[in-house]
Parts: sequence; structure tokens; C-alpha cells
Amino acid sequence: MSQPQALVIDDEPDICELLTLTLGRMNIHAEAVVDIASAKKLLSSRKFDICLTDMRLPDGDGLELVEWMQIHAAGIPVAVITAHGNVETAVQALKLGAFDFISKPLDLNHLRNIVENALKLEGDPRDQRSRLQGDSPAMQALRDMIDKVARSQAPVHVSGESGTGKELVARLIHDSGPRADGPFVAVNCGAIPSELMESEFFGHRKGSFTGAVHDKLGLVQSADNGTLFLDEIADLPLAMQVKLLRVIQEKTVRPVGSSREEPANARILSATHKNLGKMVANGEFREDLYYRINVIELHVPALRERGDDVLMLAEHLLKKLSTSATLDDSAKKALLRYAFPGNVRELENMLERAVTLCASGIISDSDLHMRPTGAAITPDSVTSTDLNYRVEDVQRQAIVDALKKTRYNKTAAAKLLGLSFRQLRYRIKKLGIES
Repeated sequence: MSQPQALVIDDEPDICELLTLTLGRMNIHAEAVVDIASAKKLLSSRKFDICLTDMRLPDGDGLELVEWMQIHAAGIPVAVITAHGNVETAVQALKLGAFDFISKPLDLNHLRNIVENALKLEGDPRDQRSRLQGDSPAMQALRDMIDKVARSQAPVHVSGESGTGKELVARLIHDSGPRADGPFVAVNCGAIPSELMESEFFGHRKGSFTGAVHDKLGLVQSADNGTLFLDEIADLPLAMQVKLLRVIQEKTVRPVGSSREEPANARILSATHKNLGKMVANGEFREDLYYRINVIELHVPALRERGDDVLMLAEHLLKKLSTSATLDDSAKKALLRYAFPGNVRELENMLERAVTLCASGIISDSDLHMRPTGAAITPDSVTSTDLNYRVEDVQRQAIVDALKKTRYNKTAAAKLLGLSFRQLRYRIKKLGIES
């Protein structure tokens, strides 16, 4: 295997020497130039595996080079060296297509992590089609965006209605990027009691509070060298939002009861079905955190916006149910007409019921038990066809409440609900409740 090649652009001799020596110890050959013009000339004529550029250069700034590379050297990951605390510049670099950024004074461990992740991008891209079903223009655009953002280390916010598959999209971003071999840690921000939140996220030291009988690693450090997915981030209390902002900016955490910061090398992905922009305007979500997690927004389309994809998804879900049941023409027409307010999750539940109800193995429109078209669901206007959805919502809330009351002790929660442990575990899985 040939030695990886790096291009360093910086007009400070000391920085160039430090970067060249560090890369050399990683068995990477580095070539250094002092301005953008020289960099463009080399990038146009030679193949490099990574590019490191300073922001301030004699003939322009690093952002100009980043933007130029997206067209003329798109396959080469570029990391930008920024002044300490210059968050706006770092965010702008990521939006323009930079792979990552590193602040001065240089943290060599962080630099090595960036370089190692960049070099992993050379592998073959993974096929997403088998996991993200659909050939509609909206889904093709979504797959293209996943491929693009997977190469970056920029925070990505996944938006979309409930049931559209935001966590699946986050997992695909992780699996398609250089951190695929690292952990993917998903956490539902609304499911952690506020009094336990800091300990759960950042860990704690033995004796730091009553009940802390041993050291505990937090969720952020559990995702080290991997991805931390913050689902329903809109539910984070404002006090916790401040602490999370520091983790993202400084890439360090301080466990409860510890006197020192510890490195945190996790990529942050987030999601919510709520309108974060409106929450910022209402003072319910911090504006500075919003701009840090929303460097790149990736919108997952609603099922009603995906045309014939619904039939492809239905066939895929029926196979997942290990059934030989098929859809007749009336069922297909009904699926294409229906608005699916609950999106893919609703389709899955609908088909699961239909497989149970259909007598001959042929699913017709009457087996699907769809909500009336345009009918709003309100507490005083629940129809029989809405009952299954209402029951599931009630069950889900009851289980979440019991888990919170018992501090997520499933045995105690099952007893509180009058269920066996096995019954509770089945319902948690069926209803999609995060443990």
C-alpha cells in the first residue's frame, strides 16, 4: 500500500514544521505550501489523501480554498485550522464542505483523530438502498445528501415528522462515514429524568453523590470515536443545553464529581419533529446551540410526499413480517390515496394488523382499517378506526411514566404496570420505546 499524501497550507514556518513532523510520525508524507495559489496548482495536478489549511493566508483565506475544492478537488477531505474560539468561522467552513476543523493552539491528539478519520474515507461507499427504501425524487435526493454529509464531521440535524425514519437516517450517516467501525449511541433526550441527565450524559465519579458507588462512563464518552445521536433534542432542558454546547465547542466533558475535563471525540447528530427555529424565537431553545447542531440540516420527507414509494415500502415491510400475505388492487389504490399522518411507522402498524385480520392471505382495502381521509383526531372525535392508534399512544405513555418513576428499573416498572417482565420487554420493543 502506498504512503498517504497530505497537503499543508500555512505561511507560519513553525506550524508547517509541527504538522509535517506529526504527519510523518503517522507514516504520512506531507508537502507544505504557503499560499492558496500554490495549493490550487498542486491540487490540480496531483492526488492527495488529505488537505490541512490555515484560515489566514497571504493571498486569501482558507474558506475560499474549501469552496474551490468542492468543485475542483471534491474527493479530497479538507480540514481547516481556525483561531481559538472562532466558532462562526469553523461553522462556515463545515457548511462549505470542510471535513472538520481544528483550533489553535493545535491539539495534536485531536489532529491525529481528524487525519485518521479522513483517511478512512477512501473505502468503497456502502449501499444504502436496501435499508432506505424508495425511488421517488425526494428519496434519491435524501440518499445523495446522506452520502455527502457522511464524509464530513459536521454536526447534522435531521428534521421531519414523527414516524418518517429519522433514526434510520442518522444510522446510515454513521455507517457510511469514517466512524462506521465506532459505536453508534442513540439517546432519547425526552426519556431521561432531568435530575439524572448530567450524570447520564457526562458520567460521574465514585462518591460524587448519594448512590454513586462506582465510576460511570457517560453517553458522550461511550460514543468515543463514533457517533452520538440525540433524538428529540428539543426536549433538553435549557440548563442542559448550555452544558451540551460546551461539549460540542470544546470537544471535552467533565464528569460529575471530577475536577478536570476529559476528551470527547464523538460526532454529534440530532433530530426532532418539532420546529427548532420557532422554539428559538420563543426562547425555548438556545440560539447558540441551534446554530451549532444545525450546521447541516437534512430533512426526511413525509410518506405522503413520496408517491409510489408507499407500495415498495409495503412489500418490503410484509417481507419483514415473514408473511406470504399480498396486497390486492383495492389495497394498493387505498395506500396510494391515503395521507399517512403517522408516516412509515403508521404503515408498519397498519400492515401488521392487516396480516392478522385478512382471512385468505390477500390483503384488501377493508383489512387496512385506515383513518377517514381528512379526519382530525381529537379527544372528542375518536372513531373506531382510530382506536388502535389511541391505545398504542396510551400504552406508550403509561410505560414511559412507569420507567421514569422506577428510574428505569424494568422489573419494578413491570410490577407497577401489572405486567410480567417478559410482557413489558415485548411492549417496549413493539412500541419503539428507547431503553
